Amino acid sequence: MRINLNIPLLLLFCLQALGQSNPLMVKDSVAQMAWVESQYQKMTLEERVGQLFMVSVASNQGKSATDRVKNLVKEQGLGGVIFSVGGPVQQAELTNAYQSVAKVPLLIGSDAEWGMAMRLDSTYAFPWNMTLGAIQDSTLVEKVGYQIGKHAKRVGVHINFAPDLDVNNNPQNPIIGNRSFGEDPKNVAQKGRAFVRGMERAGVLTSGKHFPGHGDTATDSHKSLPIITSSVERLDTLELYPFKKTMEAGLSSIMVAHLDVPALESREGHPSTLSKAIVTDVLQKRMGFEGLVITDALNMKAVSQFAPQGEVELQAFLAGNDLLLMPENVLKAKTKFMEAYNNGIITEERLSTSVKKILMAKYKAGLNNYRPVAIENLVEDLNSVENDVIYEEAMEAAITVVKNNFSLMPIKKLDNKKIAYVHFGDDEGSTFLEALNKYQKVTPIAAKDIAEYKERLKEFNLVIIGFHKSNDNPWKGHTFSKNELFWLEEISRLRTSNTILSVFTKPYALLDVLNFDTIDGVVMGYQNSEIAQKKVAEVIFGAIGASGKLPVSAHAEFPVGTGLEVEPIQRLGYSIPERVGMSSELLAEVDTLVNDALDSLMFPGAQVLIARRGKVIYDKNFGKPTYQSNDSITSESIYDLASLTKILSTLPMIMKMEEEGKIALNDTFKDLMPEYADTELKDVTVLKALSHYGRLPSWIAFYLDTLTKDRKPSNEFYRENPSEAFPYKVAEHLYLTRSYKDSIYDKIGRQSLKSNRYRYSDVGYYVFKEYIEKTYQRPIDELVDEFLYRPLGLQRTLFNPLKKFPKEAIVPSEEDDYYRYQTVQGYVHDMGAAMQGGVGGHAGLFSTANEVAKIMQMYLQGGYYGGERFFNARTVKRFNTCYFCNKNVRRGVGFDKPQLDEKGPTCGCVSRKSFGHSGFTGTYTWADPEEEIVYVFLSNRTYPSATNTLLIKSGLRTRIQQAIYDSIIN
Repeated sequence: MRINLNIPLLLLFCLQALGQSNPLMVKDSVAQMAWVESQYQKMTLEERVGQLFMVSVASNQGKSATDRVKNLVKEQGLGGVIFSVGGPVQQAELTNAYQSVAKVPLLIGSDAEWGMAMRLDSTYAFPWNMTLGAIQDSTLVEKVGYQIGKHAKRVGVHINFAPDLDVNNNPQNPIIGNRSFGEDPKNVAQKGRAFVRGMERAGVLTSGKHFPGHGDTATDSHKSLPIITSSVERLDTLELYPFKKTMEAGLSSIMVAHLDVPALESREGHPSTLSKAIVTDVLQKRMGFEGLVITDALNMKAVSQFAPQGEVELQAFLAGNDLLLMPENVLKAKTKFMEAYNNGIITEERLSTSVKKILMAKYKAGLNNYRPVAIENLVEDLNSVENDVIYEEAMEAAITVVKNNFSLMPIKKLDNKKIAYVHFGDDEGSTFLEALNKYQKVTPIAAKDIAEYKERLKEFNLVIIGFHKSNDNPWKGHTFSKNELFWLEEISRLRTSNTILSVFTKPYALLDVLNFDTIDGVVMGYQNSEIAQKKVAEVIFGAIGASGKLPVSAHAEFPVGTGLEVEPIQRLGYSIPERVGMSSELLAEVDTLVNDALDSLMFPGAQVLIARRGKVIYDKNFGKPTYQSNDSITSESIYDLASLTKILSTLPMIMKMEEEGKIALNDTFKDLMPEYADTELKDVTVLKALSHYGRLPSWIAFYLDTLTKDRKPSNEFYRENPSEAFPYKVAEHLYLTRSYKDSIYDKIGRQSLKSNRYRYSDVGYYVFKEYIEKTYQRPIDELVDEFLYRPLGLQRTLFNPLKKFPKEAIVPSEEDDYYRYQTVQGYVHDMGAAMQGGVGGHAGLFSTANEVAKIMQMYLQGGYYGGERFFNARTVKRFNTCYFCNKNVRRGVGFDKPQLDEKGPTCGCVSRKSFGHSGFTGTYTWADPEEEIVYVFLSNRTYPSATNTLLIKSGLRTRIQQAIYDSIIN
């Protein structure tokens, strides 16, 4: 029932003027008001009226359209221009052109709620308000507001019509939805205040919209007039609350919506924009708002059909609005205003009040010292890496886990997980799948019907469903198809697997799901951006935690505010340098160094990975597997690690055994191999051998004894096909006799001790491998895979990779013309390891940079990774200690350490606590606990020939390391 607006006592009580200061007033108010008065006095009546209008133009329109606006600015004295779609450079150029003919500088406006990308190409889109509404730390929302403000200012915009302060309590709302911070008025107010603080700090005027609240409607006001049926009491505690609270944060202006609000306006169907009861009595008098009052676009159907052109604008002004946005016909409107002024309908006081508020806003925006927009580097300035930093931080904080049965997330115990990914929705999900696969093999499964899904999914014990909907704009569809709802229910009922549903659209998508009884985990990503997809994958696997809470009610089971805390379990994440105090610009030197190396033929291709503070921030691939190859190196290309095997395979087993009491650092070789009791090696200790201070020979060329006089593999030792007597596969069609293993260990036992100084040696690792295998009665490759690689989720770290991968997946290491006489690809390059069937204690391991980094990160984290403790932190520290530095031996126990003088294995820029190793094939990895840096370099410098020592001579690996440390800015 309609009521006469006689504001009841409750509303009078609730809507008290809050006593906030005038948000348009600057610190130097005397100078401001002097400028305002000066400008006002210079203007004619027509020019003063012209200041009330802000017309629309799109920078991608033709010249006739943009010139028409230029003429309006020049001849009608317009107050401002609001830009619609186009590009940043075109808009800046038009802005400069329009300002050049304006007598009073124009107030340039834009609708850039989630950044200039809302309207302009080649600009950045920040998260939508619904996403920001899930964040619990409002300082991140302030950061977003500040960055959007910086962009607006850079492109010449003075007022951004944001933030949206609507309380979206109607899931069917077709126009607000994702543009709202949510359905909780306190949360909307909190986020709105933060956004305003940020944007105002950037020097851009803010505008809260759509007063008195457009959230509780299922009608789009662009098309017709929505009705808000709320009572006065509900309006006060719900819709108006965010506006009241955000005013206190310095909100410069408020945009009035085109709404029918019977509780506040007695005339039936009378738009709020044209209602004096709402605009003047409620907003300005009772709520005490002194800022700029702006209409929503006056060409929208909700209001444009209400009265003839010109009359709508006049009624809006008489209702109490100051700035009239997007009038349909400025000339007709001005004529109406002049008539009204001359007839006393518009008083001088009323006109001057609005015009002076507009001038105050212009002063606050810096237009008293107007400067044209600088065109140079405009697009670059709008697309800095800082945007990604802020977007990432916001998205990480927004991600919301709403269900997590059995603490399924983060996923632990990767060694017993077989994971499938099912794609739902009509948008791209490849980034999500790729990100999941950085942690564990995740197999995409597609099917035409549920029967096929069930058949194909029965071999998996975890199914991750990704629901991907368009991220183009916040109005895109968000609902499941009927098939998808049915498939979701049936897949989640499979008894063989758990199910995680990952949602990359607004939370309202969950409303159509009948129930969640059989769905074990639900995680909201809110948007289908690449960053959102990557970060949800990181939450699922525990690289980052989750702390977001639903900004709206997504289901009866998931009311507003639902959100489970999920703690990270210290797996590597993936980010950008600036997130971890490094500079992308300075790190570009790494690209230069590697590309110069490729040009210098140091190696055909390489992988380079850099991580800091638990995040991989540089992961690039260069060149090709061979100089003749048509393929490129990818992050999945598998490299022969050579001596990195020592610290990534044998050493972890020794550390494990040391913790279990199966080996001690003061054990001697005769303890490990009693047959050495009568040899010179008998008293060499584990500690000294691992520290390369055991007086052992550097290496033994065992293979030479198996060649004929013309240096070919002898038939005495080799066969082309395997048999019981010839089991050790050295290369294609080359199998070594079983009896030669004894010859290797016999030859080691006959070695004489060398001089007592530092001497790098492979020999001890033959002994360690034998002891490990005898102790556990299993091959070392199986042992380390079970203990370390599979729990870490490593898929491409293994010995003899041809057993699992095609040859094309493995980078060749040499064209061998001295032993095997073939391309060495998929077989270990090291001859001694090859003679052990590809599994040596000192060589034989293959991997990728990404997987090497995980093992090094585990060491860096004191033996802990992915929710599992592999070693006690004290053990890692004990093995990462240089025990013979006083003897000029830099090595730790297995680990290489920084040089003690000028030359050595590092750039000289790392900490003494750092550790790592290098490999003969052109590999290198180093970790620094003080700077929390992991660096991996993999190449095949030995291809086509190991005689190519350019990589070694150039010091490239440590020069890259220097570039890494030079890029640290914090």
